Amino acid sequence: MADAHAKHHDYHLVDPSAWPIVGAIGAFVLAIGAVTWMHGSPAWAMLIGFAIVFYTMFGWWRDVVREAHKGDHTPVVQLHLRYGMILFIASEVMFFVAWFWAFFDASLFAGEEIQAARVEFTGGSWPPQGVEVFDPWHLPLINTLILLTSGTTVTWAHHALLHDDRKGLVQGLALTVVLGLIFTAVQAYEYQHAAFSFAGSIYGATFFMATGFHGFHVIVGTIFLIVCLVRAMKGHFTSKQHFGFEAAAWYWHFVDVVWLFLFFAIYVWASVGAVYH
Repeated sequence: MADAHAKHHDYHLVDPSAWPIVGAIGAFVLAIGAVTWMHGSPAWAMLIGFAIVFYTMFGWWRDVVREAHKGDHTPVVQLHLRYGMILFIASEVMFFVAWFWAFFDASLFAGEEIQAARVEFTGGSWPPQGVEVFDPWHLPLINTLILLTSGTTVTWAHHALLHDDRKGLVQGLALTVVLGLIFTAVQAYEYQHAAFSFAGSIYGATFFMATGFHGFHVIVGTIFLIVCLVRAMKGHFTSKQHFGFEAAAWYWHFVDVVWLFLFFAIYVWASVGAVYH
């Protein structure tokens, strides 16, 4: 009987699962709920969609963790999981390319874009006249240093894991989570004190879309790392099998790199000659 269930290959065929259809339903309800909410309807449908999506994420990833503990994640399966994560990050890169494209299109052709938006405009300057931008060498620089430091702490955690240093792994992950939370708090404080709004100009729209979606990714990455921290404290990862942590570290480094481009393009380059708030 035991031989009938023995695995004679390096691949893993997943068990039948309801999570794909449940996730699709949740995403559909979320999308419809968000559209109706933006048109003045109550937000209950959107919240239900969020709840279904989060429940799907929890249940699906729980099953993946169980597969890993059962030994289903052979070296070949882990390799394919890495390919999947690389493709996911590549899709995220293109997502941010769209925001950078919008920002540079509006900034390099400022007159045309601002007039099309019917915002009062004189000259061809960027940012638009009257917009007070953030001083890039104040809070934005502090947040840049915070995020870069978090990149070093998650690398420290990874190095500790490879050397079976459980204490260093937990400490590095804990510091990374704290730094991620601090970054989010600083950015929220920055938003609260912005001298321009999302709807006030094309500058505000492109600024908040680019930095706001990056902030959302930081929150997602922080949650990812919190899950890895809990799993590390339970002894889930080993030096030979730790794809869950590795994926979180890759995602976090991706967030770091995107922020560097945002900082130098949107905060530094676009503020040359502008009035600081």
